[in-house]
Amino acid sequence: MSNNYDVIVIGAGSVGVPTALLLSQKKLRVLVIDKNSSPGQGQNKKAIGGIRATHSDKGKILTSLRSIEFFSTWQDKYGDDIDWMSNGYSFPAYNEQDEKMLKDLLEIQQSFGLNIKWISAEEYQKLVPGINPDGLRGSTYSPEDGSASPFKAINAFYFKSIDFGCEYKFDEQVISIGIEHNKVKSVSTDKGKYFCDYIVNAGGNNAKDIGLMIGIDIPVKPDSHEAAITERVKPFFKPMVVDMRPATGSKNYYFYQSKRGQIVFCITPEPPFYGTDSRSTSVFLPQVAKRMIELFPRLKNIKVRRTWRGQYPMSPDGFPIVGELKEVKGFINAVGMCGQGFMLGPGIGNLITRIITNNLTKDDNDILYNFSLYRDFSGTEKFK
Repeated sequence: MSNNYDVIVIGAGSVGVPTALLLSQKKLRVLVIDKNSSPGQGQNKKAIGGIRATHSDKGKILTSLRSIEFFSTWQDKYGDDIDWMSNGYSFPAYNEQDEKMLKDLLEIQQSFGLNIKWISAEEYQKLVPGINPDGLRGSTYSPEDGSASPFKAINAFYFKSIDFGCEYKFDEQVISIGIEHNKVKSVSTDKGKYFCDYIVNAGGNNAKDIGLMIGIDIPVKPDSHEAAITERVKPFFKPMVVDMRPATGSKNYYFYQSKRGQIVFCITPEPPFYGTDSRSTSVFLPQVAKRMIELFPRLKNIKVRRTWRGQYPMSPDGFPIVGELKEVKGFINAVGMCGQGFMLGPGIGNLITRIITNNLTKDDNDILYNFSLYRDFSGTEKFK
């Protein structure tokens, strides 16, 4: 079989697989290369499954809205149950500062088409029965946000991409990228050499290393987060609950009840733990459990079944880095998802497909401006 491709995607994860699927659907010849043995073996399998468009920036809002359309219609289009659920996201406020910030952002979010509203403390207690009412001022609620199984989704996307003609090379390590006349030419691995017109860097934790192969410094730095899942119980609340209040050792935490009844939860450590160490710690569970039970006492008797640790490949400002390089034609970054690769992946794939097929819209160009490698990185994502 010929080693010539239209597009080579480096990384078979949350971004790489849906990108390959959408490119293959457009009849492009696509090859995905991954050092692991199967799709989703990097950070995708460590995602907790939340999918939201509740962000603070037009680029992430529009990208996530496209992702939500992709996830929410998948079963109707292709028949695979990926545990999609429109359970919504909520950001309860327990102090005046958070309430003001959320209400100010609400206007921006609504202006970009996000279905989100402010609900009273009384309304929120009906939505999350048993939530601690002391000091509760209300909450934002975006009912069309949701969740899905990262395991089921990546496999469904992978097999459908193969149906569309995509090829995969697993257990192959990319070792160099060939460039001729400032344009991508090839990708060499420890097992072969493949030629292409475009390369998509969807390398996750390895994004920086891939950029350095062509002399480009991509500012992506992984930091570690821990998560856990409980036993299954009867559904008793609906939305993802995001508690933005900082505490000793943590910036925020969040949890939801999956379609199968488990409570899935995660914490944002403060200060960050940089690096790729994926060993679980003894600190995480006592730390987050105490906070969750104080906020939602009904959780206190549920058994935790498993904890794990993964990485958020972070950009300096919390926004993705997406777009074609100025220095090397045909090299496209799709990196720095800041722990949101699962929710952003299909939307990013949609955008990259339109870059390669030369079909960008005004909204696409606005997104690419916000996600540009060449921005000054001085802003800050409010909902990292």
